[in-house]
Amino acid sequence: MSIPVILTDRLALCAPEVRHFESSAAMWGSPEVTRHIGGQPRARQDVWFTLCRNRGMWDLLGYGSWTIEDRKTGAFLGEGGFADFQRGMTPDLSQWPEAGWVFVESAWGQGYASEAVSAMHDWLDEVRPGPSVCIIDPGNLGSRKVAEKCGYAFWQESSYRDAAVNVFRRRADA
Repeated sequence: MSIPVILTDRLALCAPEVRHFESSAAMWGSPEVTRHIGGQPRARQDVWFTLCRNRGMWDLLGYGSWTIEDRKTGAFLGEGGFADFQRGMTPDLSQWPEAGWVFVESAWGQGYASEAVSAMHDWLDEVRPGPSVCIIDPGNLGSRKVAEKCGYAFWQESSYRDAAVNVFRRRADA
């Protein structure tokens, strides 16, 4: 499957490629970045598997994650998109695309997350209208604000890998 490229005023959402690995490994290796996403920095091998998973979801599901770059400089800013993680949690999220996003620390507070997450949902609404979900660590107020700007509403509390998470739904009526 061809992975679509999405362009916004400042960003390019493009296919994950081997050239993104080192930047992604640095991002996922940051304790600050992972504080609300699993709580532990990721090993290089785990980041490699994430890159492969992000690319492979496109062929398996018709949606997946993009690498997010600065449109002017080409700098790696983060990753975002949709997946089915088969989490085995309650509620079962695997029936809907699950949104996720992560950015390098230098990109925080500049509106990149809202811009990218909005663009990826515009794409999803066009090709696969209907509900989507996301889970957010209760302490991650920044991601909660981004989710709410993009139409998500709190649905319920849950747990994943023995950690509390908040589950959000978008377009629950669709």
